[in-house]
Amino acid sequence: QVQLVESGGGLVQAGGSLTLSCAASGTLQRINIMGWYRQAPGKKRELVADMTNEGVIWYRDSVKGRFIISRDNAKNTMQLEMNNLKPEDTAVYYCSWYDRNSTDLPWFNYWGPGTQVTVSA
Repeated sequence: QVQLVESGGGLVQAGGSLTLSCAASGTLQRINIMGWYRQAPGKKRELVADMTNEGVIWYRDSVKGRFIISRDNAKNTMQLEMNNLKPEDTAVYYCSWYDRNSTDLPWFNYWGPGTQVTVSA
């Protein structure tokens, strides 16, 4: 079992910045991906960015150049630095964890409870 705790959400003016944090605990497998998803009202949940334990990073196009994902493997923590925020970034942001202890096994998936980010125009 994996537990995820998020922090850092809030209200910010357009053009401002916020940094989200996530801490993972429990039985953590060596092969894993930590990531951030978001879901706005009336829209599907979408992947914002993720990062593997080896340091491979993916960003969705709409946040490239504005958001920076990072993680500390020793502490099992992850951050998302969000800069030049726009109203369309408003959503509930979820920390995600996918892991497995061998490449011949299926992935396990865990979610944090979510944190609200609101960007005012």
